[in-house]
Amino acid sequence: MGGFKGFLSTAVAFLILESCLVGCDITDGNAEHLKREHSLTKPYQGVGSSPTSQWDFWGSTLVTSSYVRLTSDERSKQGSIWNTVPCYLKDWEMHVQFKIHGSGKKNLHGDGIAIWYTKDRLHPGPVFGNQDQSHGLAIYLDTFRNDLHGMDVSVFVCVCACLTGLFFSAGPVFSNNAVFHGLAVFIDTYSNDDATDRSFPYISAMVNNGSVSYDHGKDGRSSELGGCSAEIRNRDHDTYLAVRYSRGRLTVMVDVDDKNEWKECIDIGGVRLPTGYFFGASAATGDLSDNHDIISMKLYQLMVEHTPEEENLDWTKIEPSVNLLKSPKDNIDDPTGNFRGTPLTGWKVFLLLLCALLGIVVCAVVGAVVFQKRQERNKRFY
Repeated sequence: MGGFKGFLSTAVAFLILESCLVGCDITDGNAEHLKREHSLTKPYQGVGSSPTSQWDFWGSTLVTSSYVRLTSDERSKQGSIWNTVPCYLKDWEMHVQFKIHGSGKKNLHGDGIAIWYTKDRLHPGPVFGNQDQSHGLAIYLDTFRNDLHGMDVSVFVCVCACLTGLFFSAGPVFSNNAVFHGLAVFIDTYSNDDATDRSFPYISAMVNNGSVSYDHGKDGRSSELGGCSAEIRNRDHDTYLAVRYSRGRLTVMVDVDDKNEWKECIDIGGVRLPTGYFFGASAATGDLSDNHDIISMKLYQLMVEHTPEEENLDWTKIEPSVNLLKSPKDNIDDPTGNFRGTPLTGWKVFLLLLCALLGIVVCAVVGAVVFQKRQERNKRFY
């Protein structure tokens, strides 16, 4: 009898341990609320082009039993995978397990992955392998910096009214006097403004009603709702992203440090997203490349009560929008609008070089004049 009780207690303990391991999944999702028709999991049996498939793919996408590779570590590739079933949930949370890896060294890899909830699907384009000016939500996992201003290699020119001979005056401005009269050409290689600098890889969010283009030259900063830096490339452990939308609030969290805990990346209210859109993921490579893999995409329904007015709304007719105190377009590098807050396009590079050349000429002329006057002044004492 005692042996039977021991066996029973051992079996119960084993069952409890098993249930704990299942319940302690890193997604922290409730399996009862998992929406399988919107989820992509191994071994990806519902993926294909047949009429009964719930996921379809395009481009360089390769589906294996262990991962969905959107692009391989080769140049000029584009791939995507899309849910074929529109989502009519008002409140949801998407958990994405992904892996970005490749042979490229630091700053020699790209471009990244985008997670989509949009009106249209399977429309290839220039934004991480998807079309520009889409309707809906995009989460960009950007691994390559296109905006050289983020590295702050720039030239700033200031001209003052009077010219004097304040040479060799020690001070805080590149070892010169801070208050001076004349011309200065600053070639600044370091960003002192932490508020405007971003380190890559960088995760950002964008809500679009089809009227805003993604600015590749500035890595989408002009339309960014929020973002964070995260080391998501070439990690030896699993990396996860969670996107939650509930009662007009968008929250993005990451788990990329192998700590089995979520870290908040983006949290913004006033977001309006319709129902009836499609979930998807895409990736692209250019001159630089990486392997961009999707391991799983799991959608969970959030049980949230809404007011009678909200319940009576036709959520399919809602226009994607964000109610911000300022427009996302105001999220530019330099809110003061000075010269160095814009990308270095061709004519600006020419203008900077011209200003630098003029500055050198003016400095040479002023130096010669000052030197000559000093020589004449010194001759008077002989």
